[in-house]
Amino acid sequence: MNFRKNQPDDEIEINLIPLIDVLLVILIFLAATTSFNRYQQLKLTLPRAVAEAQQHDAMHIAVSHDGLYAVQGQLLPGTTTNDIAEALLQLMAASPGEHAEHVLVIDADAQASHAAVVRAMEAARLAGIERVHFATQALP
Repeated sequence: MNFRKNQPDDEIEINLIPLIDVLLVILIFLAATTSFNRYQQLKLTLPRAVAEAQQHDAMHIAVSHDGLYAVQGQLLPGTTTNDIAEALLQLMAASPGEHAEHVLVIDADAQASHAAVVRAMEAARLAGIERVHFATQALP
């Protein structure tokens, strides 16, 4: 007795969809369980600054530790970016001779907040000042 019928041989296929599903689940599991560490305390050795000769025609803005600003020694009544930018624009308009490139020196207190210094830099950008320098103390 021959129980086999003469049927054409079917090709054997490997179904890849379950394999892809399993790999996707493994990938999601690995992504969900991975921990990303952010190191908050790094030991940094910052470079030392060597002062160059100051430019006499540079504009100076001072930033105090309380977040107050002074442009060329004159205390500004406001502390917003627009107030600082207006003071810088007035100083640029009142400066004798047209300078193609204005220079701003930021004299920030060591205890001044980062936001206060960035606010001064943003005001310089709004005023169209492209060269910004930071004042440092000479090393002993």
